[in-house]
Amino acid sequence: MDNIEKLKIVKEAVKTYENFPKNGIIYKDIFGIFQNVTAMRAMNDLLIDHVNHMDVDVIVGLDSRGFLLGPLISVAINKPFVPIRKKGKLPGNVKRENYKLEYGEATFEIQIGSISGEKKVLIVDDLLATGGEDK
Repeated sequence: MDNIEKLKIVKEAVKTYENFPKNGIIYKDIFGIFQNVTAMRAMNDLLIDHVNHMDVDVIVGLDSRGFLLGPLISVAINKPFVPIRKKGKLPGNVKRENYKLEYGEATFEIQIGSISGEKKVLIVDDLLATGGEDK
């Protein structure tokens, strides 16, 4: 199966919800991919194929769906995985960063020392629509 066929399978598995979580927002739900083994394999193949062409040192997954995708990529390319979580969910010393969403504000946290030195980081998330986590 080529990448165009894989993209079609993945796209067809994504569910769309209008006016969620509020009016005017079109929400693309990737959980349909995870409920379809063929779509999940296609998505995994596409992600790994894309990332294999990148020079990265660590995979960072954003809370919460980045936790579903990040470890798959991490294991496939043999790089460590580091979670970034919403405020109050990580133990130990953390670095906090506030960000704005189109429908509110939130705070991300990462454990201090989980990434040392200058590293090339691949940030994995499931959301492309708002840019609210673009900080």
